[in-house]
Amino acid sequence: MHFITEEKIHNIGNVLNDESRPLKERFRALFTLRNIGGPIAIDNISRSFNDPSALLKHELAYCLGQMQDKEAISILISVLENKDQEPMVRHEAAEALGAIGSEEAVSCLQKYKNDSVMEVAETCELALNRIDWLKNSNENSSILSKNPYSSVDPAPPANIQRVSQLKSILINEKASLFERYRAMFALRNIGSKDAIEALGSALKCGSALFKHEIAFVLGQIQHKDSVPYLIESLQDIEENEMVRHECAEALGSIATDECIEILNKYLDDSKRVVKESCIIALDMCEYENSPEFQYANTLSSAS
Repeated sequence: MHFITEEKIHNIGNVLNDESRPLKERFRALFTLRNIGGPIAIDNISRSFNDPSALLKHELAYCLGQMQDKEAISILISVLENKDQEPMVRHEAAEALGAIGSEEAVSCLQKYKNDSVMEVAETCELALNRIDWLKNSNENSSILSKNPYSSVDPAPPANIQRVSQLKSILINEKASLFERYRAMFALRNIGSKDAIEALGSALKCGSALFKHEIAFVLGQIQHKDSVPYLIESLQDIEENEMVRHECAEALGSIATDECIEILNKYLDDSKRVVKESCIIALDMCEYENSPEFQYANTLSSAS
């Protein structure tokens, strides 16, 4: 990205941190800051961790992890340690620490791997597994399947190509979460019809953390074959809100007419995080179906 002045970055940060702005504008500002990177962008992102929206704070942590900048570690540790933060926010902070992959985070992750909140405990365990894999794995990462989505994932893909074998690991609740995640990302990278079916079937098995990641990867693949699975989980009001919110966002990235219809139906959901996810997802639908070049476009609109 061409040179951007500090003033411009702060202006974008002001959009992100203005609670009177529509949530979709604040999300666009956040992703613009993520794309810019650097300490000023990180500082502006960190200012919103007191926001009343769990969805926004969760996304702040996600972006800090994807930036993979060690400058964010102390911020993410403070979020993980704050028991007043919502579980999905603390979980995302732990996942972001794993994405950055620094030994600096290990002692904190060790401390919370037995947290009373299951999603937080499982995420800390995964993050520790990833950091350990980065440090000690004998696997040559060049032989692993390539991630076509440029995301920093909580686990590397399994070095297996057979969908049936990957599916058996994916749905095996006795296997470690790390191995199941590895199977998940291998299936995502394959992206075939039967791989999508395997992932879709796993939306009904495992913990909320596991199922929300399944929904996330289905959103990355953006294939209409996953829509029925995602709709079924979004409509299930007994399902964990973390799963339902991720299903809504995945439907937004797929953006078919059917997706738009169901998202509109849940705009007044009783769970705030689901309701807000539908708002953001419909904004994504608008982008997917428009000639706009870049979703994170606050740079051109921030004064």
